[in-house]
Amino acid sequence: MKILIINSGSSSIKYQLMIMPTNEVICSGMIDRIGLETSNITFKTSLNSIEETLPVPTHKVGLQKVAELLLDTEKGVIKSTSEITAVGHRVVHGGSYFSNTTIITSEVKEKIKELSELAPLHNPAHLVGINVAEEIFSDAKQVAVFDTAFHQTIPVEAYKYAIPNYLLTENKVRVYGFHGTSHKYVSEKAIEYLENNSKIITIHLGNGCSMAAVKDGKCIDTTMGFSPANGLIMGTRAGDIDQSVIFYMIKNLGYSADDVNSILLKQSGMLGLTGYSDLRDIESEAEKGNKDCQLALVMNAYRIKKYIGSYTAALNGLDAIVFTAGIGENSSYIRNLVCTDMDFFGIELDQEKNIIRSKEIREINTQNSRAKVLVVPTDEEYEIANQVYHLLQN
Repeated sequence: MKILIINSGSSSIKYQLMIMPTNEVICSGMIDRIGLETSNITFKTSLNSIEETLPVPTHKVGLQKVAELLLDTEKGVIKSTSEITAVGHRVVHGGSYFSNTTIITSEVKEKIKELSELAPLHNPAHLVGINVAEEIFSDAKQVAVFDTAFHQTIPVEAYKYAIPNYLLTENKVRVYGFHGTSHKYVSEKAIEYLENNSKIITIHLGNGCSMAAVKDGKCIDTTMGFSPANGLIMGTRAGDIDQSVIFYMIKNLGYSADDVNSILLKQSGMLGLTGYSDLRDIESEAEKGNKDCQLALVMNAYRIKKYIGSYTAALNGLDAIVFTAGIGENSSYIRNLVCTDMDFFGIELDQEKNIIRSKEIREINTQNSRAKVLVVPTDEEYEIANQVYHLLQN
């Protein structure tokens, strides 16, 4: 069974074509920096590798480019779209409607659209991906895998806000959590590596960032909440902020509610602090002496360290922290900032191991470190394919 996985992030598209259940990857690739003039496009098979840099203004254009590459007469991997049995879509917000992998219908699309207000950087991009895939791969089943599903095990004391009860019972206002597909995959890999159901903190760092406290394989808390806007400092999102700031901006500074929403989601985070949203640019500028970039990186790490402390308390211990996703896997700079002066928690980083790059799971802690520091490359595409396959088989 050939399954195409489409993972649309806020500024990227990852994709893989896999044969299930053998887990064979026919091709894989990524389009990042969507919306910029320097979008990077990659397409890899066992025989060919394509890398291009060109403007990709929207997710729709990006997905059309993916289809072109798959069907390319010289380097493509399929002759007809009918070869693909299913297309699995990562969908960030399933709200209270979806807690399991779901075949996409018009009703499901309508709910995803409705939830776009809670995930405005993501759900609209997912809908574009679904609509384009329905046009191009018209014979395939379209399936949604929801990021919120892994966090359904969070206990009520962690997911409930201290606001009037009816807002939960009637309006479903609660912590949902996101990046669940990634947190699930890497926590399971870490447990397998550690050979026990440990107390683990998973740290997913990309353009969007989140952390999860995982005990005995189940999520008990996470940094993102009702929407993917809360928690850590992100590429363009502010993360945690005193809600009074919002009212101050509206009442005293004259901003509209839509203006504030746009500022906090699209103009804040690392972009607001430095003028750059991509961490590679920020690290490069920091190394050149850019004070704003240096401070932003310190702030980013400081927020992560605070959550490590609170989640260690929630877990009543710590066996390992896990870095994953684009920044978590590749930025030795951020990992070093996070793990410095954390010996009280038993975290000691081995500087030589930290700078080694690998696609395999690896330890980067010292021998004396009580807590393991792991880098676990995430594979959301595999996790999505696995869930899609089992849904269709059942």
